[in-house]
Amino acid sequence: MKNTLKISLKPGEKIYLNGAVIKVDRKVTLELLNDVQFLLESHVLQMDQATTPLRQLYFILQVMLMNPNGADDAYEMFRRSLPLMIASFSDHEITGTLKHIDRMVSEGHVYEALKAIRGLYPLERQALGDNDDVPFAQRPQMAAGAAL
Repeated sequence: MKNTLKISLKPGEKIYLNGAVIKVDRKVTLELLNDVQFLLESHVLQMDQATTPLRQLYFILQVMLMNPNGADDAYEMFRRSLPLMIASFSDHEITGTLKHIDRMVSEGHVYEALKAIRGLYPLERQALGDNDDVPFAQRPQMAAGAAL
């Protein structure tokens, strides 16, 4: 990290920092002075929310940040899943960003990769037919090759 990063947390909010869960009891500002892996509580995806290919990929990378002891297994799952996902999408912006995400993860920039995945959610909704009411497994245009 070239510059320090300041993060403001509200009372009761959590941050996942290098695998540790930190919950604050009052409003605080943390200043991160060096490279650190972190995830804000508001960006944490619950397992039951991983209902689309990109959300599943996000969940895999999230595990790498939140559980460093399980990071190797999550990385292997990422390695197996990503080529299938790239092949499943025809949208060039999605596939190009997924290739960039692959580079980011390979270089250890998992947090940036998570941000990039979140940025693809609107395009994914379009690619999947923009119907959030239909579970992913029942969407025939993507379900065959992209289930993770």
